[in-house]
Amino acid sequence: MTINHLQSTTNLHNGVQMPWFGLGVFKVEDGSEVVSSVKAAIRNGYRSIDTAAIYGNETGVGQAISEALAETGLAREELFVTSKVWNADLGYESTIAAYEASLSKLGLEYLDLYLIHWPVKGKYKEAWRALETLYKEGRVKAIGVSNFQIHQLEDVMKDAEIKPMVNQVELHPLLSQQELLSFSQEHGIQLEAWSPLMQGQLFDHPVLNDIATNHSKSVAQVILRWDLQRGIVTIPKSIKEQRIIDNANVFDFSLTDEEMARIDALNENRRVGPDPDNFDF
Repeated sequence: MTINHLQSTTNLHNGVQMPWFGLGVFKVEDGSEVVSSVKAAIRNGYRSIDTAAIYGNETGVGQAISEALAETGLAREELFVTSKVWNADLGYESTIAAYEASLSKLGLEYLDLYLIHWPVKGKYKEAWRALETLYKEGRVKAIGVSNFQIHQLEDVMKDAEIKPMVNQVELHPLLSQQELLSFSQEHGIQLEAWSPLMQGQLFDHPVLNDIATNHSKSVAQVILRWDLQRGIVTIPKSIKEQRIIDNANVFDFSLTDEEMARIDALNENRRVGPDPDNFDF
């Protein structure tokens, strides 16, 4: 596993290459805010952008992609764009319609990755069938899920023709998800971290600060490096260009086995987001 620059990719189990590092746009306002952050990311070497229907900013993300491609001369195929179907649209026909709506807002002909956003009981299997249809028709390059625990993955795979290629979950040093990571690796499912920096709550952590000082790096850079060394795709969010650049400055150092173990030991199974087994939206 060689992850030595911002465009390094992991091979999903269907052979599609997904960048290890990308930009998340959760809670980034549609319009100029999301346009400027996505363009800044692409301009500075990012090739993966992660959005979702519920974020309400797919139109701005699409505008940014269109403008960035024109300004940089990159081809659409050089970007990896992810979106997600929201809970209200889970169902066979409604998921396919939601995919069309996302494509239309983004102004794209296909997505690189489409995910079921949350495992709504009794609804995600029909949605998965729709994703399989979109995939078999060649309308999306890869399909996956988000916020699925092991038992929900097992439940999907019981009836699936195609197993998920990616599972995007909350993951950071206080929620290290080791069991889920082991299960995912065993089944060839790529784990991806959302909220990798725990919404800034870890920046004063003494252990992380100590390790950061050892490498003349920030706590954010240490956490993102920890993700990569565990084989986890990571998508930190920022709207400031300098922070977008700094977040990606993680390819010129490595954490030692001892430092990795120190960070692993911080796990408290503590979430900042909803519990995938107990949510009501």
